[in-house]
Amino acid sequence: MSLDLTALARTPRLLLQAGLRPLQGSRFQPTGFPDLGAASYDAPLTDADGHPALRPMLLVESAQSMANRLEKVCWDEIADDWIAPLRGLPVVKVIDSDGVALTNSVLEAHRLNSPYILEGSDRSMFERLQAELAGMEEGAVDIRRLASLLLRYDANALLHGVFLAKKELAGGRLRLTRALSAFIEAGDVRRAQSGGVKNDRVNPSGDTGRGFGNVPFAREEYVAAEITAFFNLDLAQIRGYGLGAAAEQLLIAVALLKIRLLLDEGLRLRTACDLECVELRITRPAGWTLPERAELEAALPGLIEAVATAGGFAEPRATPVRWEKGKSAGKPKKGKEAKKPEDGDDDSQTGLDLG
Repeated sequence: MSLDLTALARTPRLLLQAGLRPLQGSRFQPTGFPDLGAASYDAPLTDADGHPALRPMLLVESAQSMANRLEKVCWDEIADDWIAPLRGLPVVKVIDSDGVALTNSVLEAHRLNSPYILEGSDRSMFERLQAELAGMEEGAVDIRRLASLLLRYDANALLHGVFLAKKELAGGRLRLTRALSAFIEAGDVRRAQSGGVKNDRVNPSGDTGRGFGNVPFAREEYVAAEITAFFNLDLAQIRGYGLGAAAEQLLIAVALLKIRLLLDEGLRLRTACDLECVELRITRPAGWTLPERAELEAALPGLIEAVATAGGFAEPRATPVRWEKGKSAGKPKKGKEAKKPEDGDDDSQTGLDLG
């Protein structure tokens, strides 16, 4: 089925807004952060009289968590494969010594930079990257060459970003920012305070430190005048990869399907945060209409095979990497401190903000 994306050919960004509301009731639980809790803030605005004012706002879901969610809706956990319309896209699969699937580059915290892919005893993927990216240890990083490599092994990273922070790989400078980003905000928010108690039927005055006794607790949720999901697809960045028209069309179509799937199926963010989409609006380019989910699902298999036929993907499409159980995963080497994460936003996945 032909998918017409010509209206996006000269547009630098595709911007979408989705109006959301709680599926039941009016309360919802936002994402939470260590040592911070809910991310509440004031946004400047102008009131009805033209005076500056502040609007109480809340971050419901962060860009990092939305990246996770946009990927999760594309993976079939039972089949351990892409969902049907995306089958045939490349992926790096981590398996144990018995061939049992452990994880993969779609679901891993930092995609190809996952320690399960690059830091195990199986060095095949690391050595492949090192060989194919040789010559960029000094001078400017060739982003197009990096993009071509990612298309072969982990095309998903071209949308969600990656940071290959290993000094043996071009000095640790191989980095792509997100081409598809998203977040959810709520406006005119108010706290909804409640609480409860964990009852001990046997010994209400038992040692609460050991899990016994009655334990009262406070609960903080929110209500809001509006909840909005924002999506930004950087079309200029995708064209800048220099991968050709077929790959560009594929990446755009995959991004659009991710958005459709998230709004259809992926808005149960937490137990107390189950949302639904009530309105979808394109803010740029004006007048453009987002293709329906069925149209995208019908078009994607042909777009995938067009890129594969042109030699864009690794064969076989799933690249296996073995991870042996019993390795000292995550432990510092003897006599050395554990390496700390890089500061700043590395434009790759992080753990879900579960609140």
